[in-house]
Amino acid sequence: MTKTALITGITGQDGSYLAELLLAKGYRVIGVVRRSSTTPYERIAHLVDRIELVSADLLDQTSLTDVVQAAAPDEIYNLAAQSFVQTSWNQPVLTGEFTALGVTRMLEALRKAAPKARFYQASSSEQFGKVVETPQSESTPFYPRSPYGVAKVYGHWITVNYRESFGLYAVSGILFNHESPRRGLEFVTRKISDGVARIKLGLQQDLRLGNLDARRDWGFAGDYVDAMWRMLQQDTPDDYVIGTGETFSVREFCDAAFSAVGLDYRKYVVQDERFFRPAEVDLLVADPSKAREQLGWTPQVSFAQLVTMMVEADLARYKRPRS
Repeated sequence: MTKTALITGITGQDGSYLAELLLAKGYRVIGVVRRSSTTPYERIAHLVDRIELVSADLLDQTSLTDVVQAAAPDEIYNLAAQSFVQTSWNQPVLTGEFTALGVTRMLEALRKAAPKARFYQASSSEQFGKVVETPQSESTPFYPRSPYGVAKVYGHWITVNYRESFGLYAVSGILFNHESPRRGLEFVTRKISDGVARIKLGLQQDLRLGNLDARRDWGFAGDYVDAMWRMLQQDTPDDYVIGTGETFSVREFCDAAFSAVGLDYRKYVVQDERFFRPAEVDLLVADPSKAREQLGWTPQVSFAQLVTMMVEADLARYKRPRS
């Protein structure tokens, strides 16, 4: 019998990789999109004829409940959010509406319209923020350092609350940074890979970045959506930290990216105070042992492979003939 999955945020990086994974497993995939005068479906353009798209909005409870009722999904993946940390400082209230209260609205839709469905909530390593222990595991206390991180903490705990209060199969995946050629250009990793490609092709002279010493646990988004799926296949719902267990600085990312095209990053990278956060998160590194032991999940793409993949994709994009 074919399973049905409902994905919010299907037009994003994770949504597009998850849709590919579920289609390969034989799922019927329904994507929730916001009604818009434009159709920003670039990441799922190759999938549009194989998935169903329906309109709803995380700010509108009725639309979410109606969509869940009509879809009758076996699994719901709530990936939609205002997902850029820097923007959360400029739009903290909107970030709270989408990234925090939007989770409650999805859980209410689940509870009322499909209480037997399994629910995945996209939690974030930014919840750990000013870390109180390293590495960070499922038992590490949260100490968020941005409106985005605070909103994600709310989304995480409201998911736990609904699971324990209403007996729902609801889990949170606390995913550390995961990147790909489909990452938005506003994120530092993609800003770097895009900048490297432009500099290599003579389209740009330098690359301006913020804190080069911030350290992150970076993995490949395609690996991480597999962990999401595995979480919903377990006998009992639980929360999991997903990451590589390795940490690299932004500086090291720059070094690897420029080295991929035979350049020295020190000649091109300029630190610019405009790109520093009001409250910095200095070090995030996962302890993914629970996911490894209980889900059988391990990352397949290394840091070096990820950086090279992203740089090569951006080079190819600029070399492609413009239509």
